[in-house]
Amino acid sequence: MSTTKTILITGAGSGLGEGAAFGLAKLGHKVIAGVQILPEVTALRKKVAEAGLENNIEVVKLDILDKYDVANALKRDIDVFFSNAGIGESGPVFEIPLDLVRANYETNVFAPLQLSQGFAAKWITEGKKGKIVFTSSMGGLFTPSGYGIYVSTKHALEAVAEALADELNPYGIKIQTINPGAYLTGYNETMAENAFRWLDDDKNFTKRADMKANFDSLLGTPEGRLDPQEMIDAIIEIVPSDNGKFRNVVPQFVEDMLKDHQLKAWENTI
Repeated sequence: MSTTKTILITGAGSGLGEGAAFGLAKLGHKVIAGVQILPEVTALRKKVAEAGLENNIEVVKLDILDKYDVANALKRDIDVFFSNAGIGESGPVFEIPLDLVRANYETNVFAPLQLSQGFAAKWITEGKKGKIVFTSSMGGLFTPSGYGIYVSTKHALEAVAEALADELNPYGIKIQTINPGAYLTGYNETMAENAFRWLDDDKNFTKRADMKANFDSLLGTPEGRLDPQEMIDAIIEIVPSDNGKFRNVVPQFVEDMLKDHQLKAWENTI
């Protein structure tokens, strides 16, 4: 692959996806920034124009659950597919409504897999060496209480990515995951709020105040409110690179914590 890449990003309308789109464009890459809804298209195009990056960023509507948007995306001639779009449902696993669980898997696992299969088939047919990068999470490697369903989708994505890495290696197609810590983009905070759409003190065993206290203990510390620029800086280095680690946890203290957690898991008791 060449030094300058054409990179399709999903979920580029805010947060890490938006930051990565601008960061990659400033490095000279051609970015196709996919956003979910039409108002995001208008808003992001305005930001692109204000930054003078119209030649490097093309903003398109790409709802990964919309079959027409997906079909149009798969027509693109790209070097890297950066699968970043995702949603998060929170709350106790033993009480969360199953329709929310299914919806979380549709967005975080099935839709990225569909696009990845499509681009892989396209590249293999064309004899092209491409790359797929998935935004996973620190939660892809451990499970904090209250976030079990969301992180289970990231556990699934980790398995998908690991299998794809082996299966597509003979075709020269590379796979990576990016595993952010708790960066303050608003994503984690909004995910925490989702549980309160359905948690009812009159119906559920889990009380709203207890759930809020749990979320506050995870997100109310400096470690739960990290500066997203650190992650964006890492992403714009990782995504276009032809070499690197399969799994990329940022920051380092989170990687160290995850390794310690996984070792201790062998000694867990019931």
